[in-house]
Amino acid sequence: MIDELREEQIVNKVGGRFKLSTLIQKRLVALQKGAPPLVHLHTPDKMKIVIQEILQDKIYLDVDQNVRIRTPEPGRGGPPAMDLDE
Repeated sequence: MIDELREEQIVNKVGGRFKLSTLIQKRLVALQKGAPPLVHLHTPDKMKIVIQEILQDKIYLDVDQNVRIRTPEPGRGGPPAMDLDE
């Protein structure tokens, strides 16, 4: 088991264990389908990538239980914009 999942910090950050498991599952599916990771880790373990994305406030669940990428605050940088329609 990944050590970060044992900590209450990640559970509280997301809003509960159900939301945490939903967020993890949905983000893992997105990564498996080719979504780019939002953190730079030298590991092929997608679960570790998702955990770090959550801990670094890169992703969250919206009110409809959809995974959303948190937009960076102005002046703080962030991931490059991507136009997937091209």
